[in-house]
Amino acid sequence: MSLKKSFLNFCDKNNFEKNESQIKTINELSVFYEENFKKNFLDFFKKRDVKLGFYLVGDVGVGKTMILNFFFENLSEKKMRMHFNEFMINFHDFIFKNKNKDDGIGNFVKDLSKKTKILYFDEFQVTNIVDAMILGKLFERIFEEKINVIFSSNITIGDLYKDGLQREQFLPFIKILKKNVHEKELLISTDYRTNKNRDLDRFLSPLNQSTNFLFNKFFRKITKNKKKSAKTIEIKGRKLNISEFYSGVSKFHFNELFDKNLGAEDYIRIADLSNFIFIENLPDFNNENSNQQQRFITFVDIVYEKKIPLMITSKVNLKSLSSSQSLKESFKRTISRIYELTSSSLDKL
Repeated sequence: MSLKKSFLNFCDKNNFEKNESQIKTINELSVFYEENFKKNFLDFFKKRDVKLGFYLVGDVGVGKTMILNFFFENLSEKKMRMHFNEFMINFHDFIFKNKNKDDGIGNFVKDLSKKTKILYFDEFQVTNIVDAMILGKLFERIFEEKINVIFSSNITIGDLYKDGLQREQFLPFIKILKKNVHEKELLISTDYRTNKNRDLDRFLSPLNQSTNFLFNKFFRKITKNKKKSAKTIEIKGRKLNISEFYSGVSKFHFNELFDKNLGAEDYIRIADLSNFIFIENLPDFNNENSNQQQRFITFVDIVYEKKIPLMITSKVNLKSLSSSQSLKESFKRTISRIYELTSSSLDKL
């Protein structure tokens, strides 16, 4: 069965709208797959510029993740889907453990090639200066090793790490991506996440007695018959305490998670322990608390990747949440994801 036909059946089965732009993208992914994984001996005589990567860019909620998830699930080759922050943490850990060996990047990529033939990064973006400085050399070796990479992002390749510190050291990575990756823009005006999840069952605002009552009532319901036990997470010598932990249900005040100098590795460990997370007192964002906002964006990306439901009390409603100027574009994705994470359609418990 062709990928397009499978996709149309998939849409029918899930009552998804059939969109011409999405179907065109599926067709291009079919070509990408044929060129990279269905080669025959005649290809030896053809001089073709075959791209090893596929970069799907589009606004929030247009179906990028749905399309690439569908494509990824239909692959029979060795494959790996990871949050980019988690991938880079694994890279830095590998380099640290093998610091006495030459060519750390090369060794990491050779080890990676034994595990997978295709990597998938959903909602790709770069915010960390340390990562920004190393990505050119890392992905040059990844493509040399003939590892295929697919990305979804709401940022075009040329605008990645825009206005970031020392961006000139990031430009070689952009050049490598443009050389090795097919960039496709998915143009749809509808945000399917917000349309699908109009009822924000678990995003409560403003901060008052009424929302506090509903928040605590739901918390008691979820933790009923669960034993409270404080958890301490140790990450590279530092400790993070979860004082409100009930057999997979975690509760935090916003300041506990985002006023401290925490990062992706901390949030991944929290997500690995949790199957439901409660957050109290989400503030509005502006230029004064952009560091907290960046941590919150990273946190939401991680829990979205792991599909962990949230319940949040907030100073303002979701549609009215403001942003710092520098994070305005990436925060659109966060808002869209919160719609899904706080709707009853995601419930696991």
